[in-house]
Amino acid sequence: METGIKKHIVQTEQTDWKPLTEDGVDTKGIYFKILRYDDKQKRPPSFLLKFDAGASYPYHNHPGGEEAFVIEGEVYFNEAKLSKGDYLYTPPGFKHSVKTETGCIILFIVPEEVEIIK
Repeated sequence: METGIKKHIVQTEQTDWKPLTEDGVDTKGIYFKILRYDDKQKRPPSFLLKFDAGASYPYHNHPGGEEAFVIEGEVYFNEAKLSKGDYLYTPPGFKHSVKTETGCIILFIVPEEVEIIK
């Protein structure tokens, strides 16, 4: 019996990493894979990010909070170092930057678009 579940599966190993581009934001060395796209919001709330060694994402706000799970490598959220297997929940309104010295891959669940703080 076909349930239609196959259309909801993303085979990430068969999906290419794409460079992350955002207007006015330095995203050099950051790549993404979309896991789920929300048609109403016109954005993916679930995605993977890969950071090359030395890459960073600037200080930003999470109006809807965020969940992050480190799949590979090490990464700093502000001053807190996370390693493979670590999970982080940031509540709505939490602000932080992201940087890595070694490179990393992170699963993110971000229910609302982030706001860059300059």
